[in-house]
Amino acid sequence: ATMAARCRLAARFHHVHGSNVRLDASRTRATRVESFANGLCFSQEPLAPGQVFLVEIEEKEAGWCGHLRVGLTAHDPQSLTVVPEYSLPDLVNMGDTWVFAITRSHNRVAVDWEETPARARCPPWEPFLCIEQVRIPRDTLVGRSQPGRYSHILDDLFRSNVLPATARRSRIGVLYAPQPDGTADMHIIINGEDMGPSARRLPATRPLYAVVDIFASTKSVRVIPVEYGFPSLQTLCRIAIQKNIVHRLAIDTLNLPLLLKNFCKHE
Repeated sequence: ATMAARCRLAARFHHVHGSNVRLDASRTRATRVESFANGLCFSQEPLAPGQVFLVEIEEKEAGWCGHLRVGLTAHDPQSLTVVPEYSLPDLVNMGDTWVFAITRSHNRVAVDWEETPARARCPPWEPFLCIEQVRIPRDTLVGRSQPGRYSHILDDLFRSNVLPATARRSRIGVLYAPQPDGTADMHIIINGEDMGPSARRLPATRPLYAVVDIFASTKSVRVIPVEYGFPSLQTLCRIAIQKNIVHRLAIDTLNLPLLLKNFCKHE
């Protein structure tokens, strides 16, 4: 219960961000309004061990080279006198920051399956992604194209329609997994697939914030809440609404608050 409450609190962006970023009223959607830089964002709260900070790419912008960058930092965003222009190299050069660029390919940095400890693995047919002791519902982590008519039913074809890493509606997450020696490994998740420990020996005793750099061709991202344990009342209400409409985008016509409509349209 404590984990679930903390995760819901952290599933939004910090009010401190890059000069070209605009947040919506809920602080769950961040848009870079001009240029290709100054798009740095942070999680509202430090992440709990094993908590994934998940975003979905909502808008792309042609004409720029480069894509979304994600990672973790031990710097409290509130303590930054000036938000760096770039996560790479500016924020990383400040130390205690680990950020990686998401590319169209070559994102896998995991060790071989045979070398991965058994406790860190879940069979690929299970509905959960397992990272160390963490079990995350895999379906939430997977981005899919063409949401719309009947897509909220999530039939087998829709479930298997996995997107490339940098595509619109792709979902990218970051978390840290504590290790026996008191440090932590950082993991990046792309559409439900663990990319492996992309950084090791992070200071697990210090608060670690998620970093999302809305860079270059990525223009807008939205935080996707991830449920741990029992689903929240908010999620149960969304499921009930989605099951009683034949067109997911028909949610716009319902007499509901705008924030609730936006939540209901995102799986």
